[in-house]
Amino acid sequence: MDMADTPASSTKPSLVKMTEKVLEEMPHWPWQSVVDAVKECQRLFPLSESSGVFDRVVGALLSQMAVTGDATPTSSSPESSAFRFSCDTKCSSLSMRRTWWFEDLVVLSPGMVERVAKALLARGADHGIVARFIFYYLKCRIAGANADDKKLMLEAAIAVIADLDGASVSCKGLFGILRIASPLKLAGACQDTLVDMIGRKLDHATLDNLLVPAPSGTSSLYDVSLVLRFLEAFMRHSGGARYEPPRLKKVGALMDMYLAEVAPDSSLQPARFVELATALPAAARDCHDALYRAIDVYFQVHGRLTDDEKMKICKGINYEKLSPECCKHLATNAGFPTRAAVQALASQHTVLKGIIRHSGPLKPAPSSPQPPATGKYHRPDSYSDVGVDGDDNNGQVVLYASRLDLSLENQNLKSLLDGMHWRVMELEKVCSRMKAEMTKMKAPRRRGAAARSLPRMCS
Repeated sequence: MDMADTPASSTKPSLVKMTEKVLEEMPHWPWQSVVDAVKECQRLFPLSESSGVFDRVVGALLSQMAVTGDATPTSSSPESSAFRFSCDTKCSSLSMRRTWWFEDLVVLSPGMVERVAKALLARGADHGIVARFIFYYLKCRIAGANADDKKLMLEAAIAVIADLDGASVSCKGLFGILRIASPLKLAGACQDTLVDMIGRKLDHATLDNLLVPAPSGTSSLYDVSLVLRFLEAFMRHSGGARYEPPRLKKVGALMDMYLAEVAPDSSLQPARFVELATALPAAARDCHDALYRAIDVYFQVHGRLTDDEKMKICKGINYEKLSPECCKHLATNAGFPTRAAVQALASQHTVLKGIIRHSGPLKPAPSSPQPPATGKYHRPDSYSDVGVDGDDNNGQVVLYASRLDLSLENQNLKSLLDGMHWRVMELEKVCSRMKAEMTKMKAPRRRGAAARSLPRMCS
């Protein structure tokens, strides 16, 4: 070529200088030429990276991607009907102008896609656009790929998504990756990263998202261990959600629905159910009725549980947050231990006493059956209606006809509690009679050498 290989020669044109000039003009190349350069970098990797050519190609890509409107170099668009992997927003002409380049880079290998995406992010590319490209890449390439190629694609995608802003990736998209990755054995670090990202967005999940089938070889219906890992990640990143009660309550409601769904699973071990019921702090639930109903179903399906096992599960219930209806149901529910019923009634009794105590000084209700026009009504915990006199000078609390409702409710709960005490006393009497009968039965058999003692039924 009659060219010098170093810039020192002044008599012949320098190959190095000409190469540098060509690379500097790369942002002005036609789009297809830049794409071809990316493919050549893939073929010559890692030499293209060490020489600095790859970085220049990425810079040219970013410059070309900024082209919008009628000047777009290609008409291909990922906004077609096939692009449905994770985009929840509707198509718009603006988004089409910003994503026209997806189709041309989807042919790259998983490793090169990861490098290109991370290089674009390092140069300030829009995180939302990069996220959409990654999901579009998976949408186009996952179908028909073998297990090994799928693993490479998913691991590359997870590595890129982990560097994106949380707001740029939807919870639905993450669960889509999870369902594809479930039958595959991804690297442990990659799995942990995916679980961690889902845990951060658990308040955006739905019940269908959490119903992940259990791994093959297990008897359970759903992967409860995976959901527990989501909860751990959520609590870890939200700092216990002490400063975000709305998010915590969303997760609490979601877990109540999940517990109701997995409770009928006869293969779900009590220890796992306890972990699910007690994974969230008390502030996650304002009412424990849904939790009680899920536990009730679990007890019905698992009829062989001992009272001690049942009491461990019942520790997740805050009896003071049960409605009066659920409390009455629990008191007469033969599936629950007697101790749980007594605790529920005692807690409700304490709640009623607290309501009366904090109602302030009472004065007789007026002779008229209708409360004063200026009175205001308040129903604390759905037990009573308390009227406050509109006169700011006296500020006294007036308890109207609902005062009778309070007394009636108190009497009903007291009657239930007395009935429970009577039930315990009757059981003790029966136990005493059984012990006496057993003693009589054992006496004649002690004379024989081969006598066998009956099992001890009562202590």
